[in-house]
This record gives sequence, structure tokens and C-alpha cells, in this order.
Amino acid sequence: MSAPDGSPVGAERSIGQLFASATTEMSALVHDEIALAKAQLKRDVKRGAVGGGAFAAAGAVLIFSLPMLSFALAYGIRTWSDWNLAVCFLLSFAANVVVAGVLALIGVIFAKKAKKGQGPQKTAASVKESAAVLQNVKPHPREVTTADPVGDTVKAVARSSS
Repeated sequence: MSAPDGSPVGAERSIGQLFASATTEMSALVHDEIALAKAQLKRDVKRGAVGGGAFAAAGAVLIFSLPMLSFALAYGIRTWSDWNLAVCFLLSFAANVVVAGVLALIGVIFAKKAKKGQGPQKTAASVKESAAVLQNVKPHPREVTTADPVGDTVKAVARSSS
């Protein structure tokens, strides 16, 4: 097993190597978060497009099918029953309105799903969580050795927090 920079795990690495490794991993994390946001946004846009397409289909069905469908349905009802022709045309119009209503309902359902999509919000929460975890990281304390080759006194080394 090896570290991201190729050195074996457990081997002593210099500060520069550690910093380079951390920078590389942070860069990869940011790139992955951006890719995730793009994928989630793409899904939400696709749902919205499906909803808009269903609305457009409902309008097209209502406009283009009314003349032909109304005449065919009205004359078909008239053939099967002895009702007045005007009543038969009203029934055919009602059938067209029901079909358009069902398509509009499908459009509303998909539009609500697209609106509920939490794609970028989920990614933003994930980025905030990653940042919170990284802010709480504390450096490991250095071991203080009691044996000093120069003398018997041990000097403490001050460390900066940055």
C-alpha cells in the first residue's frame, strides 16, 4: 500500500511531501464536489424539461386533435346512439379536455419533482461538512526526548498554530 504521492505508508515523509499530498487531495475533493453539483443540476434540469414537454404535449393534443377527433367521436357516438348531434359533439370535446387534463397533471407532477430537487443544496451541505471536518483537524504533537546529546537540559520548541 502506498500514499497518494507514491511513497510507502508509514515511511517518513518531509513537510513538503505532506503539504503536496494534502494540496492534491484537496484539489481532487473540490473537483469531485463540482462534478457532483453538475450531475445533480443536470438531473433537476432534465426533470424540469420533461415537465415542460408534458405541458407542451397537452397543448398540442388539445389544439391539433380537437377538429379531427371531435368530428370522428361525435359521428361515432351518433352512429351508436340516436342522440342529438350537438350532444355528441359536446361529449367528444369533453373527452379531448380529459386527455389534455391528464397530460397537464403529468406535467405538474414532473415540475414539482424538479422543484423539490435538492441537487446543489446537497452538494453545498457536503462541501460545508468537509470544510468543518478540515477545520477541526489538529496537528499531532511531537515527541519530546529527554536525552540531549549536548547537555542535560531539554528545551521546549514553540509551535505556531498556523
